[in-house]
Amino acid sequence: MSVYKKFLGQTMVYGISTVFSRLFNFILTPIYTSVYKKGVYGIFTNMYANASLINAVLAFGMESTYFRYLNKFEDKKQEVYNNSFLCIAFVSILFLTTGLIFSNSIASYLASQPSEIADYKQYVGFFLWILFIDAICVIPFAKLRADGRPLKYSIVKFVNIGCFVGFNLIFIFVLPAIIKHNWLGANWIQSSYRFQWIGYVFVANLIASVVTLLTLIPEFLQLQLKFDKKLFSNMFSYSWPILVANLSFIVNENLDKIVLKDLLPAEIANGEVGIYGAVCKIAIFLSIFITAFRLGAEPFFFSHAKNKNAKQTYATILHYFVIALAILFVALVANIEILKFFIRKEEYWVGLPAIPYLLLGYVCLGIYMNLSIWYRLSDQTRFGLYISVIGALITIVLNIILIPKFSYMGSAWVSMLAYATMMVISYLLGQKHYPIPYNLKKILVYLILSTIIVFTSFFLFNRNIYIGNAMLIAFIAGIAYFEKDDLRKILKGTNTPV
Repeated sequence: MSVYKKFLGQTMVYGISTVFSRLFNFILTPIYTSVYKKGVYGIFTNMYANASLINAVLAFGMESTYFRYLNKFEDKKQEVYNNSFLCIAFVSILFLTTGLIFSNSIASYLASQPSEIADYKQYVGFFLWILFIDAICVIPFAKLRADGRPLKYSIVKFVNIGCFVGFNLIFIFVLPAIIKHNWLGANWIQSSYRFQWIGYVFVANLIASVVTLLTLIPEFLQLQLKFDKKLFSNMFSYSWPILVANLSFIVNENLDKIVLKDLLPAEIANGEVGIYGAVCKIAIFLSIFITAFRLGAEPFFFSHAKNKNAKQTYATILHYFVIALAILFVALVANIEILKFFIRKEEYWVGLPAIPYLLLGYVCLGIYMNLSIWYRLSDQTRFGLYISVIGALITIVLNIILIPKFSYMGSAWVSMLAYATMMVISYLLGQKHYPIPYNLKKILVYLILSTIIVFTSFFLFNRNIYIGNAMLIAFIAGIAYFEKDDLRKILKGTNTPV
């Protein structure tokens, strides 16, 4: 079987599970935006943005380290598994204990008004346990991917999202219906149920996390409580730059949602965060594709590193990955007039002009994640740290400057600029320290053309769905014409360079 077909097959399994999982989750967006007011939805956006930062710390860069050291020390796979898990478990237990001790102080800091502190204390408690459980599941999930078990991985993810969506629907619709119609148990439920309380979203998340933990018990049972200090010393030197890089990445991804609340007037802050959080949900369609690619690509790249034609394989994969990104980029904007109805309430649609910039940022992010393989494979993870810190500094400084003037539009511009900068720097450094023969000319043509089409469709033709899709069809036809020969060779199993 062609190496490309093998890679594509594994990635498709991860892709299908990721797409369907995210789509099931995505159906909650119109529900949230119709049930909760902008200010309340802003609380949701802000809590999850903060949680993302903590997630990066708890994972400690060990996921990538696990993949790297599995292939670097093939005779110590069990030790690598033990070390990776125990490191995360130690950090997570320390975090949970500290968080529970200082939960009152954390709630007081997050709450905008004294009357909100009691609710925020409950939110903090939910998230402490969610983050702890999700963290200790990181390495068992990575083991499924490393062992080539995408089906089991997908099933666990489906169970997780099914629980999350299901319990959201129960809390938002089923329990109020029982109370309204005075069905069995109505009096008991009514005594404690709070209508339109955002905390039920977090409760549903906690239940889903616990169920996920239970489904991964077979992977936990394979652990051995043995710690290889010498091996961990090597793993730590590889992982800590990734930790800082991941933190910087999360800053790029979520700082805007966090600081919007602090940099805007109090009377509009939660509303603006709510609008931005809602339109980001549309842009996340592209993020879904990038995530699916990463799930399949990361273990594949590491396991393929010793092959003599590995660099050419990486170049070919990036080439077609960029084509897929460009087509999705154009397709999403061409159909934005349909996708906007996922948000339901028109009061959120004012944020639609941010979407092209957010999507272009995700395109750059996807390419950067693909390019980053050079410093992971060459054990030069410090460069990932440098690049990510530069991106984070751009995000921090420009958000502080632009948010007070342009609100969430400033955040969208900064996100795009930060990821574009990281992409360019990674490419230049990679070609110097670990050169890969990317077809730069073709990649740039597809990126520039897709960007021109997107901004022309959105702003010049005012999101006209017919013109946008006509441009999309023409774009796809042009790509098919110029790529047909190379695609035919790859599908036949001839690994010919593009």
